[in-house]
Order: sequence, then structure tokens, then C-alpha cells
Amino acid sequence: MAPRATIADVARAAGVSKATVSRFLNHRDRLLTRDIASKVERAVEALGYTPSPMAQALKRGRSRLIGLVVADVTNPFSVAVLRGAEKACKDAGYLVMLFNLGNEGEREQEAIAALSSYQVDGLILNTLGRDAGAAAEAARHGKPAVLIDRRHPDMQSDFVSLDNVGAVRLATQHLLDAGYRELLYVSEPIAGVSSRTERDAAFRAFVAAHAPDVRGEVHESDGGTPEAMQADMQSALRELKQRAGDRPAAVLASNAVISLRVATAVAALGWRFGSDVGLVGFDDTDWAPLIGPGLSCIAQPTDDLGRVAARCLLERLQGLVLPPRQILLPGELVVRGSSRRG
Repeated sequence: MAPRATIADVARAAGVSKATVSRFLNHRDRLLTRDIASKVERAVEALGYTPSPMAQALKRGRSRLIGLVVADVTNPFSVAVLRGAEKACKDAGYLVMLFNLGNEGEREQEAIAALSSYQVDGLILNTLGRDAGAAAEAARHGKPAVLIDRRHPDMQSDFVSLDNVGAVRLATQHLLDAGYRELLYVSEPIAGVSSRTERDAAFRAFVAAHAPDVRGEVHESDGGTPEAMQADMQSALRELKQRAGDRPAAVLASNAVISLRVATAVAALGWRFGSDVGLVGFDDTDWAPLIGPGLSCIAQPTDDLGRVAARCLLERLQGLVLPPRQILLPGELVVRGSSRRG
């Protein structure tokens, strides 16, 4: 592959200075004679020269690029939020550059530095919030940032999220109204991730407020091989049923990944949703209605979360100066067969 033509190559082919080529490319050819403009135009076409987007961004001080960092692009929530943010940015004339952390929280600082090197105008961050250097990195580059779903304790930025406390109350109250009295909240590792901490605290508060009529435990489902995760989930479900005795038992799953693990474990145990165990999970995915009798869910307003976050960032880019804002959006309970007692 031939090397990309540079402005110096165009100048050499046209027999003019680089400053003359620059004037032509920046539509200031009125400063040039018709003969010189024609020479530059022919050289540009012959060499197939296209200006570097990064060089143009440096000149005008804006790249029209937004950097988006997501914790895990395989998580349906992250993908759905990405779509909302991308549509809002596109409508405003911006393109989105994506950096996937792969759930490696220590890479947050690296992600911000990498995107900043491409001269992004601002950042939308759906990170784990565990990298202490991330806030300093964002401040060093002077990029406005908006946080989605997960807070960063050291970053003073706009924050857009589901109302986690309200959503947990909605789900647990539904299970209580359906007759379930022994509850298990299953989450990925909680420590250091604000959304998981908020949901865990809301679950514990609900159980405490309704004791002794309702009992509840929390189980953190860690990583490992698929076989190890399934063995762990089956063990947790057996312990739930043993604690429950004759009391109806149900699970609240913290996200779609956990909901799928629970559903797989229930099938492996030969149990049925509704009669053996109930389930409500966070995130209403495309496959949720297709598993068993359908999985009851708290549907997050993912598209709105992405759009609102993008709007907040664009307002900052347009010069809005306000203290950091917190915007919490409500979830919606979608009831299917998994939480109906059979």
C-alpha cells in the first residue's frame, strides 16, 4: 500500500508552498490566482490527497468526536445505552469513539488517555468507578465528562442513572404482593461499583422494613469458568430453598447476565419458575420473554439514559456552567410468568 499523500507532497507536485495548499484546502482560494488554484486542485486529485481529520481538529479546536467508555460491551445494558448515546450524538453532528474496558476497572485511566489522544471533545463514561487515577486523567486533559449508571467518587461530573432505590422497591414489593416471603438478591461482585452498592442497600432496607414477614439474603456471584459459575448458582438456589422451607422463595437478579445464570441453574435443577422459585431481574432483554414462562424484569430506560447523558455533555460543550447534576430515571416493572406463583 502506497503511503498516504501529505500536504508537502501536494505542494511539491503543484510547485507551490505548503501555505498556498493550506489556503486552497481551507477554501481561501480567493487569495490565489486562478492558475495557482488550478495547479493545486490538479495535484490534490492526482495524489488522492485528503486532509487529516486530527490535523483539522487541532486547527479548529473541535474534533466533533465524543469518547464513550463502557465497562463491558457484552452486557446488554451497555449496548443499549451506547445506542441511545450514539443516536443523540449523531443527531447533533458528532461521532462516537468506543473504548471497551472488558470489566477491567484498572483500565479506566488508560481509556480516557487513549480517547483524549484522538482529540475527543468530551467523554461519556459507563465505567466501574474503581480506578482512582481516572478522575485525575480526565482533569489533566480538561475534557468535560458525564457518568452513566456508575458514580466515580473523585469525579465532579454530571451523573445519569436509573433510580436504583426506586427500582429495587418496585421489584421487591411485587414479589411480596405475589406471596413470596424468602428472598435472595444475586449480584456480581458488589464492592466499589456504585449501582451494585445502591441496589444491595435498597434490598437490605426493604427486607429490614418488612421483617419478620420477609427474610432475605445477598449472594455475590463471582466469575470463573461457566461450570464453576453454574455450580455456584445451583448451590445458592438449593440453600435458598432449604432456608425457605414451606415459605415461597424468589430471586432478585441484579442484571441480565445474572438473570441468565439463574434461569440456566433453575433448568439444570429441574425446577419450574412460579411453583419452585420466583424471579425478577434487572434489564428487559430481547430474550427475556422467551425463557420458560417469560422472565419478569425491571426494564431500564436505556435509550433515554444514553440520550440524556449525551445531551448533558453537549450542553457542557456549548458552554453551560452549572454545578454537577444528578438525573435519575425511573424503571418499569414488566411482569411475566417467572414471578407468578403457580
